[in-house]
Amino acid sequence: MTAPLVSVVLPVYNGAADVRKAVDSILSQTFGDFELIVINDGSKDNSAEVLESIVDPRIRLFHQENRGLAGTLNRGIGLARGRYIARQDQDDLSHPERFARQVAFLEANPDHGMVGSAAEIWVGDTPTDRAHDHPTNHGALSFELLFNNPFVHSSIMMRKATVDGVGGYTTDPARQPPEDYELWSRMARAARVANLPERLLIYREVPASMSRTGPNPFLERLVLICAENLSMVLGQTTPSREVMDVAALTHSAFHRLSASPNIDRMCTAVREAGRILAAQSPQSDVLERTDVKIQNLRHQHLIRKHNLGWARPFARAVRDFGRRIGILPR
Repeated sequence: MTAPLVSVVLPVYNGAADVRKAVDSILSQTFGDFELIVINDGSKDNSAEVLESIVDPRIRLFHQENRGLAGTLNRGIGLARGRYIARQDQDDLSHPERFARQVAFLEANPDHGMVGSAAEIWVGDTPTDRAHDHPTNHGALSFELLFNNPFVHSSIMMRKATVDGVGGYTTDPARQPPEDYELWSRMARAARVANLPERLLIYREVPASMSRTGPNPFLERLVLICAENLSMVLGQTTPSREVMDVAALTHSAFHRLSASPNIDRMCTAVREAGRILAAQSPQSDVLERTDVKIQNLRHQHLIRKHNLGWARPFARAVRDFGRRIGILPR
């Protein structure tokens, strides 16, 4: 059998209520040269029956004892025969043109190992006025990855050779979740990364989604990965005190801050990281993003220093309102 160009990996855990819609959005793609690898990760609902009832020659269905998200994704990548790996979550929906546009991008840009897309945000089956509109070029994404995850996991298409080359998703409990942010950080060091600006995915906020099920030691991992990313750009073998403080302050993990955080040294570290990345991607807006990040750090430091945490919800509401009416960027 001829290998398909794209292998879609769709892990399922207790997804009976939503997975048929997710599968249908894949089977309805205008790009047809793909296989859909569906792995039922020990679901306790009737996901197995729902999946068995969907008949299409492009589907390869597997059942297994529960391994968790990262282990299941690695199994799917290992089973994949395609040059490209596309991700799909059990409760999200792909636009019919998603694969066609992402394949065209990767074929035209062989130096890129991964491409995502913007995404609409729905609550269940109800559209909202919110969206994930992340940066699109490698320079901006490399800078944003220093601090957080600028990709929608379910929108990703990546080269199998690149993800294999960096070792796939980590299953180390000390490093995940967030397994996606951890992997993107490593992939962006091995190849260029991008997002398409079009909203080619519907990201559905569903309380029982696979990524939100079970214990979620998210904050500690975010701080760890953020500090590692900054220290690697700066050439540090281990994160310095100011780098750890940047990571802790960025994610409001105040228990991880040093006894006397030095905001000037923190901002100097961020500015140097921005300068290094800007030199690698001179056509990007990395220096402008660096200035904004430094302003935000100083603002966060001031709020914490003067115990003004009560003002955060008000400031966030003002920011969100400004974005909705168009006077602030999204």
